[in-house]
Amino acid sequence: MRRQELSYPKRMRLRLEQIQRASVLLRLYFPPTRLVEAPSLSKSNGARARLKVESELPTGSFKVRGALVALSARLERGPVCEVIASSTGNHGAAVAYAAKLLNVPATIFLPSNPNPVKRANIEKSGAKIVEQGRDGFEAFQAASAYARGERIYFLNDATDEDLPAGPATIACEIFEQAPETGAIYVPMGDTALIRAIASAARHLHPQVRIIGVQAERAPSYYLSWKKGEVVTTDTCDTIADGLATRSPELPNVREILELVDDVRLVSEKQLLDAVRHLWTEERLVAEPAGAATTAAFLQEIEPSSRHATLILSGANVSENVWKQATEGYASRGHGAH
Repeated sequence: MRRQELSYPKRMRLRLEQIQRASVLLRLYFPPTRLVEAPSLSKSNGARARLKVESELPTGSFKVRGALVALSARLERGPVCEVIASSTGNHGAAVAYAAKLLNVPATIFLPSNPNPVKRANIEKSGAKIVEQGRDGFEAFQAASAYARGERIYFLNDATDEDLPAGPATIACEIFEQAPETGAIYVPMGDTALIRAIASAARHLHPQVRIIGVQAERAPSYYLSWKKGEVVTTDTCDTIADGLATRSPELPNVREILELVDDVRLVSEKQLLDAVRHLWTEERLVAEPAGAATTAAFLQEIEPSSRHATLILSGANVSENVWKQATEGYASRGHGAH
């Protein structure tokens, strides 16, 4: 692992008016997502748990919120000949979807052998796909080289200034639907989601606890948060491709140090168990990254709050992962997906 001192200047937190404008924009395209009771989780440790079902959005993940807000804001500043993104799948699908809605050509850079469900979501929106590199970081490097062309907008969800206002609207919806919420559990990949939700929460309910969840095999932001400095990892080989980051951004680390109360790590087995739990107990489909908060909550003995909301961030689970998660369940006489 390599460490880097936090020398990057601190950025301002999202303003409430930015989030409110994003909420107005997004409601032109889709209604608030459901916040559902999760009885099987609530009884596991005495806390009342709810699931924020972001997987029901277009493209099957929360990412469309940020892509629509960011591309709309960029177009207000001037014309774009092409929007590009690098992604392990969900962000790419969201950018492709937003580009189609807003009539902008799109190119999405993916690592080689991407999640086929997520790749298919990108194809549906008509975006050009380039597969390059062994993981998301190498796909990002390819996209960065391509982005040097004139009037190409590289919509990078880890660093884009406009994008976080989109996922920040999730917190607004949570507090409208369940104002008693005392803790929000959020998957952590490139941290755009947790930074956005935490920023909105600090405006609306400053006492709420923000709990991040990363995969044990992709712990770069967890290590950075714990050590108080940027820590990169050589690999990010996890079944939760939506959490697969290995090179944290300096300003993002600063923000999570300020905004996030705790970060939990979950194993590959716990991720698969959570995918299975959500399906068998709550009849909700989740990819491993989307089930990460459930994986963490299932391990808790003492809950962080009596009223917890878990973000179910995506449902684009590949057939191979689904088989691993549900193996043995159907053979015991239960229905299959």
